[in-house]
Amino acid sequence: MLDIKIVDGLVVDGTGRPGFRADIGIRGGRIVAIGQVDEPARERVDAGGRVVAPGFIDAHTHYDAQAFWDPTFSPSCYHGVTTIVGGFCGFSIAPLSPQAAPYLKRMLARVEGMPLETLEAAVPWDWSSFGEFLARLDGNVGLNAGFFAGHSAIRRVIMGERAVGQIATPADLKQMEALLDRTLAEGALGFSTTVSPTHNDDDGEPVPSRWAQHAEIVELARVVSRHEGTGLELLPDLDFGPGMPELLADVSIAGQRPVNWNVLMVNGRPDAAEIAERQLRVSDSARERGGEVIALTMPCTPEIYQSLRTGVLFDALPGLWREIFKLPLEQRLKRFEDPAVRKKLAQDAATVPESSKLKETARLAAYTIVEVKAERNRKYQGRKIDDIATAESREPIDVMLDIAIGDQLETIFAPDYGGHDQAAFNLRGRLWADDRTLIGASDAGAHLDLIDSFAFATVLLQKGVREHKVISLEQAVHKITQRPATYFGLLDRGVIAEGFHADLVVFDPETVGRGPTYQRFDVPGNNQFRLYADARGVDHVFVNGVQIVRSGAHTGALPGTVLRSGRDTRTTPVDAMRDKRAAAPV
Repeated sequence: MLDIKIVDGLVVDGTGRPGFRADIGIRGGRIVAIGQVDEPARERVDAGGRVVAPGFIDAHTHYDAQAFWDPTFSPSCYHGVTTIVGGFCGFSIAPLSPQAAPYLKRMLARVEGMPLETLEAAVPWDWSSFGEFLARLDGNVGLNAGFFAGHSAIRRVIMGERAVGQIATPADLKQMEALLDRTLAEGALGFSTTVSPTHNDDDGEPVPSRWAQHAEIVELARVVSRHEGTGLELLPDLDFGPGMPELLADVSIAGQRPVNWNVLMVNGRPDAAEIAERQLRVSDSARERGGEVIALTMPCTPEIYQSLRTGVLFDALPGLWREIFKLPLEQRLKRFEDPAVRKKLAQDAATVPESSKLKETARLAAYTIVEVKAERNRKYQGRKIDDIATAESREPIDVMLDIAIGDQLETIFAPDYGGHDQAAFNLRGRLWADDRTLIGASDAGAHLDLIDSFAFATVLLQKGVREHKVISLEQAVHKITQRPATYFGLLDRGVIAEGFHADLVVFDPETVGRGPTYQRFDVPGNNQFRLYADARGVDHVFVNGVQIVRSGAHTGALPGTVLRSGRDTRTTPVDAMRDKRAAAPV
């Protein structure tokens, strides 16, 4: 007898081929029958009028810490995700040491927007090895979950306080290589790092990995080549200045793996296609040398919610911006009141080139005031800084800082990235069809008060497939199932096929999507919240043959597998992601 039989659904199997009407039989956590299934089952799920697809795979999350306070991995589970991968940008929480833990907590709070109070209250921080960290999660995860080992964690464990501000000695590097070697052997899915100027720690200093010489990064990537089923990720400087394309290629070649970078984002800029093609040429140069570089790309422009209290993204602007966010809050408030400081901040923001990925962050006048705290600021909520400045005959920097000071820097500002029109989606459609890209970059689990990109899968189906019609249903499902499964080398996942794990999602193609973003106050700590959006049109979700979402509600089941390299993954050949047909220019 079958455990579950899903009947009369349109099976979109993840391969990209046309959907077909069929039943699916599940037993022992695996798919055992596809077609007309007559065998009786303990549970029958009617999928009439619905699509049955492989569970979606989220290729870039930061769920490492949330796993301890929300093992369902919401909201991803409701949006059809059945497998998540975390530990990216060099920001894993293992390996660990007693002296590294306090620094890593504060770093994550600053750079990844995880409340420090939550990290201290809800995460045990009582492991040292990566294997011990994974063991803490075994049997207590709702989705399949695997994690990369982060460069900043490894560097801080080995070098201590010297990890920030100093170059690694040969002895340091040898110890880091040995630690990474053990970490990969214990099940880490790969090695991640960042050199992005947007990544600063709690003191406003570059995170540990940003102090590494290129040779250090390449040698650590080389360790990955010795371990089955492992991968690489590197977050670059998105302006791809001198040495950056070479670093990505060198990392791929040394590690003998594809390396992905985050994030190729389409916005409303008139030169968006030219920027995308320039960034994708990094992949071409890597391929010419025998490497592989894959760009993660988003299904839409996310809403970004920034504040001068955290300083995230603002602290990546040049000059005084980078220095002022190193100051404690009270000192920062005083500096923001100084007319000379204001003038310098405005001048420094104006120096950001038009071609820079930071240009939208630097357009101070274009920010919308999303939320204020002080009653006297209520009249500004929902308005653009430029409109206020014009109406009140003031400079945009004065408007921004006066409002923020009145709110003790808790004002929420949203930059205007654009990219919501048909032209932007036409470009996205071309990018999604390009074999130099992978759809992902949700950042789920991080930036709880900053970014709402966690609903990437349902947004792709809603915006890309149904509303803007730039990708077919079958191809969209393929791009977030079989393709990421291939990238990570996941065994028996990403496709609906007999013998594969029964990771499945049942959704209504006419209504699937996401609801509006709102604040959800369910984060451990005092009045902590996260940005959240409910799923629409996702009826049922199965993980390893167990139903975790039934009629849109969670069942309470936690049947996920903690993925380990070499056991749950196999090595992905460097050229596995390539379409042998020539890609058209974007």
